[in-house]
Amino acid sequence: MEHALQPYTALVPRTDKLVVQKAGHTALVTIDNPPANTWDSDTLHGLPDLLRHLNNDPDIYALVLTGRGERFFSAGADLKMFADGNPARAREMARLFGLAFEALRDFSGVTIAAINGYAMGGGLECALACDIRIAERQAQMALPEAGVGLLPCAGGTQALAWLVGEGWAKRMILCGERVDGVRAERIGLVEECVEQGQALGVALRLAAQVARQSPAAVRYCKELIQGGRDQPINTLLARERERFVDLFELEDTVEGVNAFLEKRPPQWTRR
Repeated sequence: MEHALQPYTALVPRTDKLVVQKAGHTALVTIDNPPANTWDSDTLHGLPDLLRHLNNDPDIYALVLTGRGERFFSAGADLKMFADGNPARAREMARLFGLAFEALRDFSGVTIAAINGYAMGGGLECALACDIRIAERQAQMALPEAGVGLLPCAGGTQALAWLVGEGWAKRMILCGERVDGVRAERIGLVEECVEQGQALGVALRLAAQVARQSPAAVRYCKELIQGGRDQPINTLLARERERFVDLFELEDTVEGVNAFLEKRPPQWTRR
């Protein structure tokens, strides 16, 4: 691990169910809501607040998200909330899930999910909102909502099909099929499958690499990559060229080019 983990003291968190630590330029957020690290009103309100703060912290370039313990990344929503069939509660929870995971998707830096166990329903949707997913081979991933009369409401139907194609999305959502880390890597759901206990270390090392990149260049590249999801191919080519030129208004661009020519690490200032 490039940097030792230490408490992130620049923020008073809204909830103690999201534990924030720092390693170099990386924020590590651990979902800590036993026994299954479920998402509830506290965490769904707390995540956007946390992301807004991290977006404004010039020292944070990347975010790693994982689950407390060895068994669960996150089991998603606690189904007890929906047992009485209350439509008003369902609407509010769907809204909170959407706001939380869309904020995660739109985080300006790089987000990496370290999937250390079960990622079910909203737990998998959380991971799908991240830029990169590292999963341990024993981890189980599924969107099983239709089996209890529900459906994924936090981007699952859209993000999963985008990543793995319509066929595998339908197998997982319509047939309720689970995949482990090995198969998830094979179908493109995760970028890497690692041995048990290794996901967090791999994710943190990958996040540390982000600090070598220009924060502005990373932000523009992410904007362009994600923008291409809902546009016809080549639509954003002109925007890509515009963003390239925009970078030349920044001190960091001159720093990056000259650091390369002088064979030294760049010192980013975010200016």
